[in-house]
Amino acid sequence: MFLLRPRVYFLVGLLLMLSTLSAVAQQVRFAGRVTEAKSGKAVPFASVFVPGSSQGTTADENGRFTLTVAQPVDSLGASALGLTPLKKAVGMQPTQTVNFALAGGGGFTLGEVTIRPPGEVENPAYRILRLVQVHKNENNKRSLNTYDFDSYNRLQVFLANMPRDPEEGSLFQKIQDVADSLGALGDSTSGRVALPIFASEAISRFYVQSQPRLTREEIQHTQMHGLAPREGSVLSQIMGTSFQDWDFYRNWQQLLGKDFISPIADGWKFTYEYELQDSVFLGSEYCYRIAVEPRRPADLAFTGLIWINAETYALRRVDLKVSPSVNLNFADNIVVQQDMVASSAGPGLPRRTHVELGVKPLKKSPAFRAEFTTINSDFVVNQDRPAEFYNLPIETLASAYETPPGFWEANRPDTLTTREQGTFATLDSVQRLPEVRTVLDIMDIAVNGYYRAGKLDLGPVLSTYAFNSIEGHRFQLGFRTTPAISRNWLLRTYLAYGTRDGLFKYGAQVSRILDRRTWTVATVERRHDIEQIALLDNAYALENPLFEASARLGNIRSSRPLLRELSSVSLQSDLFRGFTQKVILRHQQFRPLYPFAYYTDVPVPGAPTEDNFTLSEVVVESRYARDQVLVQSQTQNRRYSIGLMRWPVFTLRYTVGLNNVLGSDFKYQKLNFLVTQSVKLGQLGRTDYILDAGYIPSTVPYPLLKNHLGNQTPFYNAGAYNLMRYFEFVSDKYVALKLENHLDGFLINSVPLLRKLNWRLLVTGNVLYGGISRANRAINPTENQFGEPLPTFQALGRAPYAELGYGVENIFRVVRVDFIHRLTYRDSPGARNFGAKVSFQFKL
Repeated sequence: MFLLRPRVYFLVGLLLMLSTLSAVAQQVRFAGRVTEAKSGKAVPFASVFVPGSSQGTTADENGRFTLTVAQPVDSLGASALGLTPLKKAVGMQPTQTVNFALAGGGGFTLGEVTIRPPGEVENPAYRILRLVQVHKNENNKRSLNTYDFDSYNRLQVFLANMPRDPEEGSLFQKIQDVADSLGALGDSTSGRVALPIFASEAISRFYVQSQPRLTREEIQHTQMHGLAPREGSVLSQIMGTSFQDWDFYRNWQQLLGKDFISPIADGWKFTYEYELQDSVFLGSEYCYRIAVEPRRPADLAFTGLIWINAETYALRRVDLKVSPSVNLNFADNIVVQQDMVASSAGPGLPRRTHVELGVKPLKKSPAFRAEFTTINSDFVVNQDRPAEFYNLPIETLASAYETPPGFWEANRPDTLTTREQGTFATLDSVQRLPEVRTVLDIMDIAVNGYYRAGKLDLGPVLSTYAFNSIEGHRFQLGFRTTPAISRNWLLRTYLAYGTRDGLFKYGAQVSRILDRRTWTVATVERRHDIEQIALLDNAYALENPLFEASARLGNIRSSRPLLRELSSVSLQSDLFRGFTQKVILRHQQFRPLYPFAYYTDVPVPGAPTEDNFTLSEVVVESRYARDQVLVQSQTQNRRYSIGLMRWPVFTLRYTVGLNNVLGSDFKYQKLNFLVTQSVKLGQLGRTDYILDAGYIPSTVPYPLLKNHLGNQTPFYNAGAYNLMRYFEFVSDKYVALKLENHLDGFLINSVPLLRKLNWRLLVTGNVLYGGISRANRAINPTENQFGEPLPTFQALGRAPYAELGYGVENIFRVVRVDFIHRLTYRDSPGARNFGAKVSFQFKL
């Protein structure tokens, strides 16, 4: 039985995946309008639904609606207060228009007409929730032009479920001794304790513009205790500021990278059950207290209580938690509490928010427990500011880390409990332990890839040693400067040596920050190193240290390596928030380290050929990311993107090759356009897509064309075509679309056997249209001067390259398995038409 059960799970899971693919492929979108039959007037906020199911939506104030269902249905219904419900038959088309004209209910006004068993009375909470929807716009803070407020944030992190008697002499034992003496351990009657490891406080002014949505935070004072990141790091600047602007009026709440549906979302009735418990006063406001609970426990939804003002039907308080049945990795015990207060213009603003969450790697292991408290005050609304004011989303004042004694006691808007006072005192003592500093250094290396030594960062640490088929043993030493040397200058350099090829390689890059508000940066770079054709367009010192190191491992001959000498000058600046311009002037020399040649004159057999080539280029790049939040690191002279982006990100790059300039061999042009976005699809999860298009109208050797990235490893790569061989296809014009839809608990949550496994379904698809001119086919000979064959490539024909995948993620919480079918070019030499790929990921 031990051998059979995994097979049963696998077969059932595979059948579910295939049925999910069918369901996704058959989505039907309905759109239309609900009107009153007699007058023809719109019926606002009518309910539109699939009879006999929980699928439905609410029309807007003009009676218009859209509804997408996962598979074809035979009918659609509509109902509204005082009107007779109507049901219509519908077809199988993927897009349909369905209009409803509802008849009156007679000479008197009826309540909402709903078919129920005899004697059943409508849930009284439904009337309140309908009125919440009616008054939603006037109560929603997004109706304000702008608002700003003072914000105090406190974060405390504990190591929960720790044994009362840890190993003697361990770091935990030392921290526990200090905490015990200061009363910071809390209740330990169970023999387990919560050990404080980190705390922070910050005071800032937070500014919001609603349309378009822009934010700015000025951190005025901050302090950290315990196992804290370095002062000025990105983590230190955003620590504890994540919940200042929590908004339950949005249909979806983003938490830990997941989308949870709000209890007052537009489709409230189809996700939640409601119970009107009481009518109570919150301060001077008379409110309804309503219990909420997901209809399906495994859905990404909340359970708990909400309070609604009985006069304005505005949300005034929430006390919610995430059900333990929700399929989340590592995170548990998530609690959200918030109090709202009416602004001077009417819409409510968050006065106090408290969030608790736990992160538990394994069932019986200690868990990290975090508590966030945000208290806002001094609200100012509708005070317009120029768009340039929001160009810097987060700014930490230079004096923010310098606070006089007694400052926090005098300026903290609430009072610390006895336990919290003990926590802060414990962490101040713990921070001085040598063992703590060692742990922080290791954490810093894991995050940044460098080791801080005085005023220098040594590294990247993972690139110190590698072994590959060309260099043999590769040893590398490097460093970068820190703001301790200069806040406006940054030097990055390295020196490497290969024992097999006996060559020294090096790289040096100097950057000057000319203007921090627009992030205007000038950079000069010189580099002499081995590169790979498929990775030529990657920036210096790739942002992922693990990827940078792994690219130099193993048999790199198969990826067609070259010895590259690069000299470049670049300038970048933000014209306005989210719109970045960059100009690069660069000169490159390439010496292929594999058999390669191209015709220098007439592309016919026997004509002169060359294997090395030189390029002189001008690159102009524009990038627009509407809602991107970029934070400047004061410890690294860099900036980072934080948070999820709801709008597409557009990148346009134009490259010009200059012939006979500094010995360059080619004149050419390249144009590339890229769009990326992550789109929420409701119950169907979230889809990430990449639209990539390029055009090269010039004649150049194939290393300068688009070498589509294949994947011949057993591991899944989201950026590659996973059943395409290395260098199987090359193009000088192409359009590609990559899709990856994570279905989360959709469908699986409805199957008890699979729900216990906490697996999640996903669907992937890659489509590539491309082609290559005759001139670019002919410029590379198929044989060298001795008649020996040279590595070649092929071009796409009229049909696109396409592959479709389906899979399961969250196996043992970290394993993902993809099953991929190659749909076209199945008869190509060496083609694999089906493959299973494995990958590892850490997702909540």
